Amino acid sequence: MTEFGLIEIETVLKKFSQNDGTEITVLDNVDLRFLPGEFISLIGPSGCGKSTLLRLVAGLIRPESGRLTLDGNPISEPGYERGLVFQDPTLFPWMTIYENIAYGLRARKVYREEKRKVAEFFSLVGLEGFEKAYPHQLSGGMAQRAALARTLVNRPKVLLLDEPLGALDAFTRMNMQDEILKIWQKQRMTTVMVTHDVDEAIFMASRIVVMSARPARIEKVITVDIGRPRRRDDPEFLELRAKILRILHFAGNAAELEYQL
Repeated sequence: MTEFGLIEIETVLKKFSQNDGTEITVLDNVDLRFLPGEFISLIGPSGCGKSTLLRLVAGLIRPESGRLTLDGNPISEPGYERGLVFQDPTLFPWMTIYENIAYGLRARKVYREEKRKVAEFFSLVGLEGFEKAYPHQLSGGMAQRAALARTLVNRPKVLLLDEPLGALDAFTRMNMQDEILKIWQKQRMTTVMVTHDVDEAIFMASRIVVMSARPARIEKVITVDIGRPRRRDDPEFLELRAKILRILHFAGNAAELEYQL
């Protein structure tokens, strides 16, 4: 079990410059607090800044103003205590799946001492027997499992998921939702997932952060008081979905929202 993982985001302002020199404000003084071990979903209109917020927490970019911390320590650059998984698996195509998953341990120069973890995470994501396979030999769902294992092998305090299931078919997507939840329940790291799928957010999250259209502000933070495992046809589930869609509508969300019945 990962210890700690408290993320605090204080009055964060983020802008991007355009080719003509003008600036776009993406995040407008955002304040959030993610507690250790909870599962957060970020939803909102396309382009509102969900992925930007995730990259700020990952340390890939820095804000114009404001402060981000992990367990009280400023976030200013990437670190192994924060693992990021993208929509595409981004596996190294020239490496076997074993080599991909072991990559982080080798980069940290701890492979010799911790190589047992590779087998542990092969088992955790259900990829035993595919150690010698290459990424092109895996299905989309299997490749995403490998990407998860490559991130988790470093035992991060925080798992950041940037629409990790968006490219999968509906059946594989639902299976992967279950698998990610199993991993989260076993590892209990703080998990923050960007999604456009309202049902996915309700199915997976402890709390849902609803963001407004750009420049993004926090429209609402909703605690999901539905027991696990959750059913998509549960009346409480359907009621919460309707509530979130109303919030998005009144927040001026003109984007199409995907959701599954």
